[in-house]
Amino acid sequence: MKLRTSPVISLDEYRSRVKLGAIEEFITCHMCGESRQQPLYEPSRTKKNGRTAWTYHVVRCPSCGFLYRNPNILPERLGDLYSQNYSTFLTGNYAANRQRRYQQAMDAFSPVFAEGGGRRLLDFGCGAGYFLELAEQRGFDACGVDLSPDSVKEANERLTSAAAHFGAPEDVPEIAAGGFDVITLWSVLAHLPRPVEDFRGFRDLLGPGGVLMILTVNAQSLLLKAYGSRWNGFTRNHLMFYSRETLPLLLRQAGFAGVAFEPFYGDTIEAGTTRLSARHSRRLKRGVDAGDGGNMMRALAFADEKAIERWGDGRPVHRVG
Repeated sequence: MKLRTSPVISLDEYRSRVKLGAIEEFITCHMCGESRQQPLYEPSRTKKNGRTAWTYHVVRCPSCGFLYRNPNILPERLGDLYSQNYSTFLTGNYAANRQRRYQQAMDAFSPVFAEGGGRRLLDFGCGAGYFLELAEQRGFDACGVDLSPDSVKEANERLTSAAAHFGAPEDVPEIAAGGFDVITLWSVLAHLPRPVEDFRGFRDLLGPGGVLMILTVNAQSLLLKAYGSRWNGFTRNHLMFYSRETLPLLLRQAGFAGVAFEPFYGDTIEAGTTRLSARHSRRLKRGVDAGDGGNMMRALAFADEKAIERWGDGRPVHRVG
């Protein structure tokens, strides 16, 4: 109903309606280049004193269905969102169940993560190093990069053999050299203002047979449909929102060969600790399966045909090349 009743307007008309912030720019659809806009949501957060902490606009591309923030953050100002004690967030309540979620995703994409065997792994947006810690334990030759300097400092205090670096992959010679077997993006994809450029860079960093693992908020989420602008996937730092339909468009432009998805039912459902009855758990799973309605999306992107042959593991692979 929201899609049927929300008008599609030109970018010029949209610019006349929406205020541009100091570190923002108006953009067109990164997936297909469409300039028309379909305004849908206005997420916001209110402080305890009643003042608005932040607010932004989310539009849908009327051509390909991609959901994104517009105006968006200028790429050169992205670090502004993470410069002030971002590790406090990453290590607080947010981090309480992070490693359980990582374990569940790694299990879902077995055998990629079953045993590292010295294979090279890059965790892009490594935060405070919680996943790198697991990668160490599984025997990967692991490293990470992040835009939050305090998070990188905390990560290196936690790690033994792995190392976290501040900045972008091209800033670190041993990372820029490439040849990685695995790259991971844990809740990072929604933060990227220039995703096509970034994913072309990831493709270049992967060696033959390499894979890219993605966990991100799901634009097909049943919770988004239920809560609209109050959806918990709309956070202060999220810029773009993908689904099974739009992620392959990004991967095709970046030169990947294919992608496989695994449904996300929720941390407690998958851990067997949910308070839901068995009947309601089955009903939830059926609902998620019917329309890819999990609140998170889990995807494994294959760099080439060799990667599909090695790591496809019998699961359905959507070829994007």
